[in-house]
Amino acid sequence: MAVMWQCQEVIPTAAPAGAVRQGSLRELNLALVLGRIAAAPRPPSRAALAAETGLTRATVSAVVEDLVAGRLVTEAEPQPRSGAGRPARGLVLAGDGPAGLGLEVNVDYLAACVVDLAGEVRHHCVHRADLRPVSPADALGRLVRLAAEARAAADAQGLILAGAALGVPGLVDDVGLVRLAPNLGWRDVPVPALLAEHPPLTEVIDGVPALVVDNEANLAALSELHAGAGPGSFLHISGEVGIGAGIVLDNALYRGARGWSGEIGHIPVRPDGPPCRCGGRGCLERYAGQESILAAAGLAGADLPADTAPNRLAELAGAGDATVLHALHEAGVALGVTVSSVINLLDLDTVVLGGGYAPLAPWLRPPMLAEIERRVLTAAWSPVTVRPAVLGATAAAVGAAGSVVRRIIARPVAWLARL
Repeated sequence: MAVMWQCQEVIPTAAPAGAVRQGSLRELNLALVLGRIAAAPRPPSRAALAAETGLTRATVSAVVEDLVAGRLVTEAEPQPRSGAGRPARGLVLAGDGPAGLGLEVNVDYLAACVVDLAGEVRHHCVHRADLRPVSPADALGRLVRLAAEARAAADAQGLILAGAALGVPGLVDDVGLVRLAPNLGWRDVPVPALLAEHPPLTEVIDGVPALVVDNEANLAALSELHAGAGPGSFLHISGEVGIGAGIVLDNALYRGARGWSGEIGHIPVRPDGPPCRCGGRGCLERYAGQESILAAAGLAGADLPADTAPNRLAELAGAGDATVLHALHEAGVALGVTVSSVINLLDLDTVVLGGGYAPLAPWLRPPMLAEIERRVLTAAWSPVTVRPAVLGATAAAVGAAGSVVRRIIARPVAWLARL
């Protein structure tokens, strides 16, 4: 099967009106019941679902049978009850059915992740390599091999890959074209077309109807949102070699008019500062990007991969290394200056430090808060929270895989139609 890029699904309109209405009703009921099961703090019974949704018990039972047959829902172990009668069996998302494949390309690593329908990470692997001197086609070829390992791990656990999503550190348009990824040196790279040229990819996601390509910071922000670890509006900053941000407003990712919001790493801290790979000068990445922090800490050329460098910096900072502490303080100041402008513009009250910033939060947070208190107009009576992300460096790949399973929960009829 050829790999396809799918922007949106077009529902046929040629069917008789009655058939469309009947199919739509079933589709709505499936999504309603599965959504309630997914969101419930405790496994709900069929009777509880009928009471919550307003559907008849017979309808709920029929819908649940479809979901169970489709390996989307399973019955939980019955809970002991004090009264007489048989205990009701609750319903939970199945852990042995469809799963999402999350992929990530970053400046010096590739990652692949498998997440099941219940949101559990079942596989995660990282391939470390400097991808800047590598062509996009070669980098994606390596990613295909990593994805094949993830597929094998999913198969071994009895999971079925239901889709794939790929995060890249750059501007991605609505057809999967990477318009610009300055730290990789990519410009106008047709990612879906290049992946389709690799026959192994069809073995990795055989039967998958779409490959979604998105900005990695957006996927990381979505993973934080769905981890349920904070408010519904926040700024998530991913700190790697480059710096990206995901903006979440009222529980929804804000993408902007063309889907390119969040390029916080290229907001100038000093307009007359050092040149940046993007073509500008004095960008935030030149003061708070991982390579800049390592250079200021005296660790330039120390051969520290992106996923291990933050931990090394944290170790040295924790031991009181003065040079590292100064480097982190200056990075925190630059972050605070930039973030203050975003907060003044969008009125956000939470900043989440993700990626490589998560383990460095104890040292980045104080200078950031000092700048925020100095520069944000409302800080005196509306303090801003700065905290580390829950998932840290794995957030983009986990978020990519999670986006696949969330699409199934939102529209289970599409999955059931494939069985």
